[in-house]
Amino acid sequence: MAVIRSKEFKADHAWGAKNIANMSGITTRLHWTDQPYKWHINDGEEVFVVLDGQVEMYYRKSGTEESVVLEVGDIFFATIGTEHVAHPIGEARVLVVENEGSV
Repeated sequence: MAVIRSKEFKADHAWGAKNIANMSGITTRLHWTDQPYKWHINDGEEVFVVLDGQVEMYYRKSGTEESVVLEVGDIFFATIGTEHVAHPIGEARVLVVENEGSV
């Protein structure tokens, strides 16, 4: 049992994470960042939830780059093969649910 106050979490580096759960190979992690990540494709599906701040999520759809600004409470679902990169606007805290060991 745990209570995690996401707004109080701050990592010592961009995209640092607090491991919350591993349920049969599916991980739930709380990330803090103030820097963009890198373009990547996960090894499966990914659920990305903005808990604090804003994130501009860039993704490629049919070879075209698009983006959407995610606000607190917004969820980005990356299907298998979705190339994407998250760019926080200032500091952000996000909850990521994905396969264990995914990029």
